[in-house]
Amino acid sequence: MEALWKQASRLKEQVSRQGVFKPFGAAYGNSENAFTDESEVNLHQRLEKLYLSTRAAKHFQRDIVRGVEGYIITGSKQVDIGNKLSDDSQKYGTGNTCTSGNTLSKAATYYGKACSLMEKERGNMLRAFGTQVAEPLRAMVMGAPLEDARHLAQRYDRMRQEAEAQAVEVSRRQNRVRESAPNGDVISKLEAAEYKLEELKSSMVGLGKEAVAAMAAVEAQQQRLTLQRLIAMMVSERQKIEAPPTPSAENYMAQPPPSYDEVNGMFASSSVDDAVTSVDFFLGEALDSFKAESESELNLSAGDIVIVRKISSNGWAEGECKGKAGWFPHGYIERRERVLASKVPHIF
Repeated sequence: MEALWKQASRLKEQVSRQGVFKPFGAAYGNSENAFTDESEVNLHQRLEKLYLSTRAAKHFQRDIVRGVEGYIITGSKQVDIGNKLSDDSQKYGTGNTCTSGNTLSKAATYYGKACSLMEKERGNMLRAFGTQVAEPLRAMVMGAPLEDARHLAQRYDRMRQEAEAQAVEVSRRQNRVRESAPNGDVISKLEAAEYKLEELKSSMVGLGKEAVAAMAAVEAQQQRLTLQRLIAMMVSERQKIEAPPTPSAENYMAQPPPSYDEVNGMFASSSVDDAVTSVDFFLGEALDSFKAESESELNLSAGDIVIVRKISSNGWAEGECKGKAGWFPHGYIERRERVLASKVPHIF
């Protein structure tokens, strides 16, 4: 008989335990559960959603970082290959000539320079991806705010589990009081267990609110930063596609400038006359440096003031700077209506 009574008590305790755990852990809609109230349930559900949201955002940010890093590695290899091709083309252009003309050599030189500029732009874009996209997101993934917020959420979860266990203990002691004769020691232990449960519930709610605030702040920061970095990537790609070519890139042409003999009529043809137009002299300022490849071309340094006298339809212009005359890419200079008096002596 005593054995049956003990077995019945154990079954009753198991049923009581299931009645506490089930509504607390999953079935939040049970309003008869005395352990949790609606506000605490809502707090727990919100924190759980925030935890899952920030974890998904963290994984998404990490995937972006890995993708960008892979793109940078692959792009860097392509830049190295492009630079090697550029160097080989320029070496061929400067080291090889032909008795029938040097058109191929010049074309190789111009191509090598254009290729070098393109790879330089590609390298700049890859560096921008690293500094503007990968590094900020990596810092966010590994940063203290996210880890601190997740640590608070984990502390709250552990405290909630402790409160669940304490609720089971309170239920067990309540059953013991109901089933046995009044006993001061049993009642005092029940009261102590109930007091501890109330303390745990109070601390749990406070910690839950703190964790929710921290996780919500992190979630907002994750979404804002990720969106900004994605926009930065799209803007960089769009600028790469739509940006006008730089003066250096757009003027490295395979077609060389007209020679002075052609311009002055020694081997004149109608095509040459149409290609070269004399203009009213005007002053221009060099936007970039240009290194002459032949005696008919003019060396320029950034900031030089040039007297422009002729413009060719193939993108070249003829002018004078620092006492020397020659051809140079027209896109290298920008017209100036006024120049500093200090620069005028350097023109002639």
